[in-house]
Amino acid sequence: MKITRRQFVKGGVAAFTVTYAAPEFLSDMARAQGAHTRNLVVFNLSGGNDSLSMLIPYNDSFYYSRRPNLAVPAGTVLQVGTDASRVALGLHPGLTGLKQIFEQGRLAFVQRTGYENQSRSHFTGTDIWSTANPNNPQGLGWVGRYLDSLPSPVDPLVGWNTTAGSPHVLQASHVAVPAIADPRTYSFLSPNTGAEAAAEKTTALRINSHVPVDRPGIAFVYDSSQAAMATLDRVAAVGLYTPTATYPNTPLGLALRAVAGAMIRGIGTKVFYVTIGGFDTHSAQNVNATNGAYYTLMTTINNAFLAFYTDLRNQGLFEDTLLVSFSEFGRRISENGAGATAGTDHGAASIMMVMGGKVNGGLYGTAPVLNVDPKNPTLENNAGDVHYETDFRSVYARVIDGWFGADSRALLGGDFRKASLTFI
Repeated sequence: MKITRRQFVKGGVAAFTVTYAAPEFLSDMARAQGAHTRNLVVFNLSGGNDSLSMLIPYNDSFYYSRRPNLAVPAGTVLQVGTDASRVALGLHPGLTGLKQIFEQGRLAFVQRTGYENQSRSHFTGTDIWSTANPNNPQGLGWVGRYLDSLPSPVDPLVGWNTTAGSPHVLQASHVAVPAIADPRTYSFLSPNTGAEAAAEKTTALRINSHVPVDRPGIAFVYDSSQAAMATLDRVAAVGLYTPTATYPNTPLGLALRAVAGAMIRGIGTKVFYVTIGGFDTHSAQNVNATNGAYYTLMTTINNAFLAFYTDLRNQGLFEDTLLVSFSEFGRRISENGAGATAGTDHGAASIMMVMGGKVNGGLYGTAPVLNVDPKNPTLENNAGDVHYETDFRSVYARVIDGWFGADSRALLGGDFRKASLTFI
């Protein structure tokens, strides 16, 4: 096949690599050019993120009087402008990379997200945010319900859980999402190696290809096993991915590297789940020391996000990617101790982040006024906690409608659309 200059310019790297042998990075770029699947990354900040340490109302005097040990000094915050209520806000000083993405207009913060009578339980709170149903937090996950709504047959790799557990948000009635913490170790388990291991894999494939219709229990096991076996080679390809940016050697960094590799390789995954723990900062929260607990969490997120952002932009896939975060609750406004032992207890409303190539970045919602007046409408629990302004399901609704093109009312069991949420 002859490729003209005009065809090369029009088809780009994809036109080149279908005709000639090319280095691996060019092949990855070719895949990226042809891949236009909209990817969703669900990011869980587990433990209850302190929104007042992430996005800081640095001109509010009550922020400093109520947090004499935990307040971030105004001179060190990374200023990002004012919100709709004209409150000046700044990011935690460890979020320099996120500030860059924000300034590019591709990162949004949705302030004061939550729901009425917010649970302060880690387990119940996580279940509520995962199911998007405060009245039935034991149901299927909201992302799981979306996966169930996809037309059959559903690719066995339509979802990718980067943790070893089974996150509630991905629980579905008939779509199983594999847990693949490290694609380099996701393989057919055999006590043997070489030809014997290959023969065992072939035999297992042949056995699982027989689906006895008269024995539904065995058929389900065989069908699930066959689907899992079919994912091995595709996941192995992800393990060989060479990124265009340097990811930090942290669990979050490695997880996002795998997510980027799966997108570039075009293995069929539409939804990814990643998480970072450590946000249950009852004591020694230490937001200002660079080796402090909260500061470390911020730099861990920052470094992983910046590498992910850079890699996907280099590969031409950032436009096809949306990341949305959640945490089971926020933290209380006033600190609970003195000196280095100070922390914050379980609170109410928190903050959500949305990042992606098609995101209309900025500050959504309004910051709480931290005045201790019990009648303060932005606070609750006798002015001890931040009161929610935006139902978190409104953020989900925007993602479902604006990103996936599905019906949020059907998936969420109600109309939670909010006209002011225009981040997509």
